[in-house]
Amino acid sequence: MGLLDRHAGLVALYGEVRATGADPFQIRMERVLSPTEAIINGKKTLLVGTNNYFGLTFDPSCMEAAIEAIRAEGTGTTGSRIANGSYSEHVSLEEEIAAFYGKKHCMVFTTGYQANLGIISNLVGAEDFLLIDADSHASIYDACKQTQAEVVRFKHNDPSSLDARLRRLGDKPGNRLVVLEGIYSMLGDSAPLKEFIEVCKKYKAYVLVDEAHSLGALGEHGRGLCEEAGVLDDCHFIVGTFSKTLGAIGGYCVSNDPDFDVLRVTTRSYMFTASLPPSIVASVRQALRVVIAHPELRTHLWANVHTLYEGLKAQGFVLGPEHGPVVGVHLPDKMLAIGFWRAMLDAGVYVNVAIPPATPNGVSLLRCSVSAAHTKEQLQLMIEVMTGIGRQMGVIPATPPIASQARVAGGKH
Repeated sequence: MGLLDRHAGLVALYGEVRATGADPFQIRMERVLSPTEAIINGKKTLLVGTNNYFGLTFDPSCMEAAIEAIRAEGTGTTGSRIANGSYSEHVSLEEEIAAFYGKKHCMVFTTGYQANLGIISNLVGAEDFLLIDADSHASIYDACKQTQAEVVRFKHNDPSSLDARLRRLGDKPGNRLVVLEGIYSMLGDSAPLKEFIEVCKKYKAYVLVDEAHSLGALGEHGRGLCEEAGVLDDCHFIVGTFSKTLGAIGGYCVSNDPDFDVLRVTTRSYMFTASLPPSIVASVRQALRVVIAHPELRTHLWANVHTLYEGLKAQGFVLGPEHGPVVGVHLPDKMLAIGFWRAMLDAGVYVNVAIPPATPNGVSLLRCSVSAAHTKEQLQLMIEVMTGIGRQMGVIPATPPIASQARVAGGKH
């Protein structure tokens, strides 16, 4: 018996996917040209699947900050902060993120995945209860495997379901930690956070919110759904990432808990991983300044969200339940989704394909992510390409454009 035999079902599925053409899970970007374009298969390709929400990967000030940091402090730290010490930039970044949220404490991690994995699994233990949304990110589910707490799932975005789960726990001893997300990464919907907070207060449960996809996009100052919903002070822990809006890599957790710093010597994903290199820390610090100083980026992002969402909806596509920087396009089955994805790539547009078991409720999706750096022309091209393929594959009705219908109607008068 082989070590990978337990994955036989997925091996068969993966083989089926690869047999039909290009592998959607091993795309090679031969050269990235900008936040919105890359060379793929020797051809200039529009990027609508990279989570580059503000387009800061090519921001000149962020790139210059990274270059200067390399010149000053080298390419890497070669170890964890516990073993090799913290660079002054690490400490400054934590202070600046804490100040951004109006919190007292912050820990920076090497990835957002490690932030969720380490913090969530470390906050609860035996005799505690960890309550998670059924559509939670993989990093949250993996954190569940690392803790001895009892894990309880509640229905996606359903405060009444959470209320019922907490009520059933009754007077059992132990803490209750509820984990939510600002914007869910597949369907792009946001949590009814204010209602969830009311339920948590009723049962004296702690709240952790993952703002990975909502940092920058939501809230008057870009602090995410916690700010947008007016409950920033009611969220005991906020976790996020630098790999979306801030255009780099890394993760963080902020909190006002007075004993927060003990997590630095109890969280294994912080203690036993090499810390972020100086160049990344410097670029993230500058990206945070850009987010604070340029609220027009958020305005432009939402204008682009409206253009893409409404444009696809008008053509008859079934989309995620609400406007957001993540636009999920529903397709009937996984092989059709993969075929659609390949046709789009051949036409010069890159999006993500998401199929079971990685998706909620077994849905098959083309997952698009909108950037403030997209031009209106690029988004119109995206809509035209997707519409043409959708009609050819029978995903949407084969009807003429609205403008053509108007011309026909006009000719009858």
